Amino acid sequence: MRTQRALARTEAPAAAGDGFWPRLREAMPARRTALAGSLLWGAAMGASALASLLFVHWETLALVRSVVVLFAVGGALAFPLACTIARMVSRGRNRQTAFAAALVSFTTVTIGLTALIYALQYRRYYAEWHADPFTVTWTLQFVFTGLVALYQFAVLGIRLYIPFGMAALFAAALWFARRSR
Repeated sequence: MRTQRALARTEAPAAAGDGFWPRLREAMPARRTALAGSLLWGAAMGASALASLLFVHWETLALVRSVVVLFAVGGALAFPLACTIARMVSRGRNRQTAFAAALVSFTTVTIGLTALIYALQYRRYYAEWHADPFTVTWTLQFVFTGLVALYQFAVLGIRLYIPFGMAALFAAALWFARRSR
């Protein structure tokens, strides 16, 4: 029975309102959910970074504060986008699919946006020593500075999500899966 429904769904012509933009609008979280989720997710990611940095007695409090803010802003910006992507991927599917979609979406979008913010800040710091804008040398410096920043974040930054960020990730995925039906 299930395969017949799946087959009928693939064979049926797409409805006029079943395009990408209507699906995107439908998948976007409500403003209240997006705001509350952004605040909670950002706070959870910032708290994860703070706990990890305090555990290893890292640097000065000013540097700890800047890293915590970076992770909190990255998490806050990531929540609505990750929620939208997870809803688009898991639309009309079971809770297990919604849980998996949330895990992958929240992980990749949170890490990706936080790494992007880090790379932009990293680039801003090193821009003082770069060549004139839009030259070949500047383009190479721009690209490789960004790649080095992303590599540095992958090596040093991702570990700040462990263990508390992982717990928050599973909690968020469970919340998402429960709301998906």
